[in-house]
Amino acid sequence: MIDYSALYRRLKGTRLESWGEQLPGQVAAAFARHGDTPKWNAAKAQLPAITTDHTQLDQAVVTIGDAAEIDAATRDQIEAALKELIPWRKGPFNIFGVDIDTEWRSDWKWQRLQPHISPLAGRTVLDVGCGSGYHCWRMKGEGAELVIGIDPTLLFVMQYNAIQHFIPDQGVYVLPLGIQQLPPRLEAFDTVFSMGVLYHRRSPIDHLLELKACLRPGGELVLETLVVEGPQGYSLMPEARYAKMRNVWFIPSVETLELWLRRAGLGEIKVANINATSTQEQRATEWMRFESLADFLAPHDPTKTIEGYPAPRRATLIARKPG
Repeated sequence: MIDYSALYRRLKGTRLESWGEQLPGQVAAAFARHGDTPKWNAAKAQLPAITTDHTQLDQAVVTIGDAAEIDAATRDQIEAALKELIPWRKGPFNIFGVDIDTEWRSDWKWQRLQPHISPLAGRTVLDVGCGSGYHCWRMKGEGAELVIGIDPTLLFVMQYNAIQHFIPDQGVYVLPLGIQQLPPRLEAFDTVFSMGVLYHRRSPIDHLLELKACLRPGGELVLETLVVEGPQGYSLMPEARYAKMRNVWFIPSVETLELWLRRAGLGEIKVANINATSTQEQRATEWMRFESLADFLAPHDPTKTIEGYPAPRRATLIARKPG
């Protein structure tokens, strides 16, 4: 299990203290439920006991350490341990010269949204559905004071922990939780990100209300999700799967998404970006060897998914909780 004691200490005396008191039990329960935990812990134990001051968190590739700091045998040891945590989906990372070429070029998403968000310097930030924590590290690179990511997929949390192993106490923490496990009406975060989550929720309005409840008055929501073309009020609900994903419920038009945000009580809404997902941005790699976007599209018509729906198109919207 991951040691979060530094986070618990950090939350004392803050608006998050009451949640911090619940966290040890929540974390223990999360790790107890997965049979692969011993395997992942064994992979983590293979990582050498070294740390580094050489970090780049504000560049496309999150870089921890320099290849010149270690010998070839140590590099091979790091690579072997990190490959025990395949598949790596969000990145890219470079760890002491080991390039982790993840399924997603998550830096492209960050490049699209970063110019439109409020400056993160000094902020307390929540990243919902953060995966391995790539964007959490980028948020820290923008000067955030404290970044907490949550993701119920334990493998992704262990990937974060493998990276954090080399640079402890950076104020970045990824917890094995879903948003439904956060206390109601936290009202503690300056900025909340939800990227690639909304379409997995059976009740999208409830998800928006959960996100709003995490924000302090005047706080900012950064929402990125699948969208389709259509008028206000229209959303696509797949019959079964969408791009081979089982758990896709509602894919709204941008105008519908803006309406949902207003109905959830959020304001100052702006559309930061609309972008068709390409097979250069999401693809299979040595570090993610399973099917990826090219396998999810219709073979002779890349404008359609394999089920015949419009191909993935994503929008980033920014909204504010009233002060």
